[in-house]
Amino acid sequence: MGVTRGYQPERLELTGSRYTVEQTGTDENMRPEYEATNEAGEVVFEATYEMYQANDSVSFVDADGSELFTVTAAGTLDIAGDYVLTDAHTEDDLLVLDNDFSLSQDSWRIRDPEDRSLLAELSSRGGAVTLARKLLPFGKWLGHEYEITDSAGEAVGSAESGFAVFDEYEITIADTSSVPMVGVVAALAVIDGIQNS
Repeated sequence: MGVTRGYQPERLELTGSRYTVEQTGTDENMRPEYEATNEAGEVVFEATYEMYQANDSVSFVDADGSELFTVTAAGTLDIAGDYVLTDAHTEDDLLVLDNDFSLSQDSWRIRDPEDRSLLAELSSRGGAVTLARKLLPFGKWLGHEYEITDSAGEAVGSAESGFAVFDEYEITIADTSSVPMVGVVAALAVIDGIQNS
């Protein structure tokens, strides 16, 4: 059974199988900024990681600057915990991202906000690379890769970045009906923002 349209914000529907999430730089307050594009190179959202708020948050807007959704930490400095994806127009909570903090591996789960059922998971490949990215002076420049699995634990895609000052993830999904695409694409910006904060 495919993941329903209900997990996508009212004003954004992602149906493609390939997306790029790139940190484009920082704003005047040194907050990381991100852009996601589809396979045709069209901007699907832009985002700014608000790491200096009481609760970390990321605001996602379209190419015209209209707000689409936000992802907000459930608690202050919530390195390991829940981040809630909320539709900016309906104010409905659509998804929850949760993470168990580990130096050896990043594992992020995308869940239903009501019953907490698992919808997808992003798991980093290679504990040594994950550790190096967190501990070495220039570790954040190292390439990184996530395996994306569906609710049954079946691999459905990947997100890969190469060696660069700013991360740029290439996301490829084989079966887009099996995972909430907005959650998967947005999660890469959120995860990278947390790691760079």
